[in-house]
Amino acid sequence: MSETVPQLPPPPSPEPEGEVKLSFLDHLRDLRVRMVRAMLGIAIGMGLVGGFVPQIVDHLMKPVRDALPAGRQQLVYTSAIEPMMVYIKVAMYGGVFVAAPWVLWQLWLFIAPGLYKREKKVVFPFLFWGTLLFYLGALFCFELVMPQAFPAMLAFAESDTLSPMLSLSEQLSLVLAMLLGFGVVFEVPVVIAFLSMIGLVQWRTLAKYRRIAIIVNVIAAAIITPTGDPLNLALMAVPMIVFYEVGIVLARILGKKPAADAAPAA
Repeated sequence: MSETVPQLPPPPSPEPEGEVKLSFLDHLRDLRVRMVRAMLGIAIGMGLVGGFVPQIVDHLMKPVRDALPAGRQQLVYTSAIEPMMVYIKVAMYGGVFVAAPWVLWQLWLFIAPGLYKREKKVVFPFLFWGTLLFYLGALFCFELVMPQAFPAMLAFAESDTLSPMLSLSEQLSLVLAMLLGFGVVFEVPVVIAFLSMIGLVQWRTLAKYRRIAIIVNVIAAAIITPTGDPLNLALMAVPMIVFYEVGIVLARILGKKPAADAAPAA
């Protein structure tokens, strides 16, 4: 009679090194602390750019003014409080741009306790590339997209019976939304790399749905860009597609290996 060999329980799954066990309420408290510190960083950034707001507004509106007919390159405001509200909005957005590294650092501190030592080593590359790509996205939009976009928008209404009278507040909102949108789009490789490192996405899945991602990227580019002409659409869609492909490469290199692949063959 053969003796039954007792089955040993499977080894426990590895946990992040130095992990601190926190309750749900503790996580909420930590999230609140990180959010408060991020907001304080943004407030300090607002203070730093506050003295330069008029110059910043003048520079941000340059692509809009350049698109207006010669001799009428002025923007208007329709209420006495509008310029003040515009300056406050620019100070807020300027604070976000200046404090972007600090905000990313607070985000990292919130998620770092649940990561492995190998994953924590990428904190500085994560902050560096995340910040750099955000700024490059905004710069790409301002230098290459806007000089093409605003003349294209005004060209739709070219007529002897129509004269543009653009509001400062409305045009500033459009400019800031475009800058923020391109900044976020340029973050795609960093986001994909991070999600792959913590095991939320796999490079094979990203590659499998590449065609769908291209369609989604083109639709998103059409929504974000204010014009529908092919040039401006391409200026937005092409970087999105390229960054998606870069994200796949980074996910393949840095991504967490599935258990079936990581375990040695029996």
